[in-house]
Amino acid sequence: MKELQHIERFEIRLSGTGGQGLITLGRVLGHSLALGHGYNVTQTQSYGPEARGGSSRADVVISSSAISFPKTENLDLLIALSQPACNAYYRFLKRGGVLLVDSELVQHAPTNQFIGLPFTKLAKDKIGNELTLNTIVLGAVTHLLSFAEPRIMRKSLEEILPPKIQALNIKAFNLGLREAKRHLGDAPMIWQTAAENGVEEEMEGFED
Repeated sequence: MKELQHIERFEIRLSGTGGQGLITLGRVLGHSLALGHGYNVTQTQSYGPEARGGSSRADVVISSSAISFPKTENLDLLIALSQPACNAYYRFLKRGGVLLVDSELVQHAPTNQFIGLPFTKLAKDKIGNELTLNTIVLGAVTHLLSFAEPRIMRKSLEEILPPKIQALNIKAFNLGLREAKRHLGDAPMIWQTAAENGVEEEMEGFED
């Protein structure tokens, strides 16, 4: 494994609706970054009263140091898999943060600065199982995070998921990783662009 990259504090919110597997996605992501990569990680979750169709979110905080406050305050990465989730949580994204959406389910992003893939469509058309949506997202998120190793993410999937669905989900993970590389561009450039846009916003809001 490559040398552990130092992270002061990095906050991720996975948001959408019940039935999209966000809680499992948060668990796998947290498990891999903590036990597989060696970071300090906290993972919290929230969901509406309905198992399917209600609101759902999972938050992950990552740090090289001890985490004094376990909940997200200033998001570095917001994944929004529904329009209501995007509308509700965009305001928590920090300047220079990255917004990743399901490009078919989020048609009116509150900013021009976002990236997206048709995650639900990919799950239906390429994998043949909509329940693999969350694993496709995990593949795309792994591409975005410079401190996440695909090999370790795959291993975490194998450790957490039942054997009968492991092969299908590894296929979905690889699809998400591949589609992100192909359509979202080089990960360092995505973060550089987001940071530059954040600086521009600050300058526009500055008054002499």
